Amino acid sequence: MTTIISDLKNIFPVSCHDRIFIVGGSVRDLMLGNNNRDIDLVAALSDEELRNLGFRFVETASASPIYFMYSTEFGTIEITRINSVDDLKSDLHRRDFTINAMAMTLDSSFIDPLNGTEALKHRHLVACSDATFTGDPLRVMRAFRFEADGWCMTPETAALIRQQEWSAPFSTIPVERFSREMLKALACRSPERFFQLMLDFRAGEEFLPELFRMPHIPAGPVEHHPERDLFTHSTQVLQRVAAESGDPLTRFCAFFHDLGKLATDPALYPKHHGHDHTGFAMAVDFCNRLRLSAVHRTALAWISSLHGTANLWESLRDSTKITMAERAVKAGIVDILPLVAAADKCGGKPMAGWNDTVLVARMNMSELGIDPEKLEGMPVKNRPAFILQKRLEILRKTITPKKSILNTEQQSN
Repeated sequence: MTTIISDLKNIFPVSCHDRIFIVGGSVRDLMLGNNNRDIDLVAALSDEELRNLGFRFVETASASPIYFMYSTEFGTIEITRINSVDDLKSDLHRRDFTINAMAMTLDSSFIDPLNGTEALKHRHLVACSDATFTGDPLRVMRAFRFEADGWCMTPETAALIRQQEWSAPFSTIPVERFSREMLKALACRSPERFFQLMLDFRAGEEFLPELFRMPHIPAGPVEHHPERDLFTHSTQVLQRVAAESGDPLTRFCAFFHDLGKLATDPALYPKHHGHDHTGFAMAVDFCNRLRLSAVHRTALAWISSLHGTANLWESLRDSTKITMAERAVKAGIVDILPLVAAADKCGGKPMAGWNDTVLVARMNMSELGIDPEKLEGMPVKNRPAFILQKRLEILRKTITPKKSILNTEQQSN
């Protein structure tokens, strides 16, 4: 805290110090001892003063002007401009939760008009006012995201959400804002909580209609899916993957890996033949609608397409394994696919030899020992099979010695 305040004093001239306040999540994280490079400030500085200091004005839906600057010490510095120091408490009252409505001066004085300290102590989410959610409906999703990170809404805060129908307010919110909250929730300690709360509160179907259909769709035949419904299955896969990886993209792919099952004709339930292939196109449309990145789109599409085959890893031919690894390399899911495949069923095992297969799939022509002139003189249609054969030869040479060593060790034991 001392270091942060010292760095801020170096950024701003002394004449500004008594008009600048650290606020919101920055104060919360400082009090919790969490590292957070970005910093939120409220400043009673003029537009001219902020621009002269290098801050850039950014249009937002907020009632207060927002300014940004990137700092090597902090990352992004975001300033909410107020007209005078007397407006600080009004700004704090307009915030979402009392844990985000605390402020600190540059001389380390603490300002807590809504007793956020008490809520922080018990990890409670207390709405700053009765208008907390109506003022910005996306705060509903923010509450769910905080719960996914171990916070707990007070009954009064939960009642503010339950007492209103959110379809109309949500329809005015850009889907990108929802997606940002969802991805942040996927990085939290219990990411499945975010989706569970959306269902419990019947909030957000406008953003994620697929989620609200999942509880009513069988996950598959009961002998393979005793959890029965698709939502429960997807939640369990997410939990297993989250125990192994904190990567939001990996967790995203885990939760939505069975997207293709939403397209199954109910007459075919509980089976979902071809859902992996159907899921590829659905994943592309799904990510486009949510305005997610190309990385998310590609990863989910190929996870949807390949996870079913990956579940059969031990029985696959070596050529199929190499082809799968090549696709995983191109899609950027080398680390994601084995995690999702193992988590797809209780007690799922790692894909033995996956790393070796990926290593071979990544080899270039020189590493494969292929003569460029020989390849060039070959009919184009024959080249893929020739290259695959070379990969197979190397893979078998790589894996066979390891199997022999393993068998010897097992026999000695």
